[in-house]
Amino acid sequence: MKVAVLSPVAWRTPPRHYGPWEQVSSNIAEGLIKLGVDVTLFATGDSITAGKLESVCEKGYEEERGQDAKVLECLHISNLMEKAGEFDIIHNNFDFLPLTYSGLIKTPLITTIHGFSSERIVPVYKKYNSRGHYVSISNSDRSPELEYLATVYNGLDTKDFIFNNNPEDYLLYFGRIHPHKGTVEAIEIAKKTKKKLLIAGIVQDEGYFKEKVEPQLNDQIQYIGSAGPDKRNTLLGNALALLHPISFDEPFGLSVAEAMLCGTPVIAFNRGSMPELIKDGETGFLVTNVDEAVSAVESLKSLNRQDCREWANTQFSCDKMAADYFKLYQKILG
Repeated sequence: MKVAVLSPVAWRTPPRHYGPWEQVSSNIAEGLIKLGVDVTLFATGDSITAGKLESVCEKGYEEERGQDAKVLECLHISNLMEKAGEFDIIHNNFDFLPLTYSGLIKTPLITTIHGFSSERIVPVYKKYNSRGHYVSISNSDRSPELEYLATVYNGLDTKDFIFNNNPEDYLLYFGRIHPHKGTVEAIEIAKKTKKKLLIAGIVQDEGYFKEKVEPQLNDQIQYIGSAGPDKRNTLLGNALALLHPISFDEPFGLSVAEAMLCGTPVIAFNRGSMPELIKDGETGFLVTNVDEAVSAVESLKSLNRQDCREWANTQFSCDKMAADYFKLYQKILG
């Protein structure tokens, strides 16, 4: 079977630090290669894969500024579509734009919907309902207007995450600095519990960071910048808990699965996919506000970190994800 995996071109695949769609695209491609599938990854030229690599640019537009994102995306998607006949199936991890080619090619297109940037993109998905094969990354992140083939949870390379049963005495916020992700709420939780908080992630909302986050930084509340794969293990594994006080219905949340793979429980606001990722009272706590999160911090001793690791290992591994997608390809190809 010859499979083309289409990744975005904002960041390298896999990313150096931020780039969740690129990370999942990489995990799909490498997982399929382990199953013996002939994979071509369409990504930036500096991307890393054990398969074949196709690219129209050396670096992503977020890493090498000055490139026009829309132009790069058009060149990237059209490069794959003009070669569509070389593949048995195309796996699209690049949102709705590639769907607009699907009526012009014979190769089946399976699309993992990594969340909806807004309701305004749904009409494109609707147009290709009968033609596209849509996969959701959680049961919570489904549009009632679309037809889905399956839900496949994002998978991680579990060997990249080291179990730690002896954490240090700090809480961790790990994600982009943005109101949606609840950086300020994480600070409130840390202050009320009198715990040290480490904040790691790219600053996505400069105004929010300057006005709400930066003035609160001190010895107790520390911003340590974005953390790549080299730092991630230590940061996540050494934390008492990951704080995930989101204010939006998150489609998945890779950092939640990553933390649990290190044995670190997650305290999350109960939105979106969180009830699917976290076993409440076993691998973390689902809460609705800051005060409930404070109580949850005080109850962390009741959790077994080994349970966190085992749960994440069985649900969110790269191998499971790749096997699930391979079955879907076989189903599509008959």
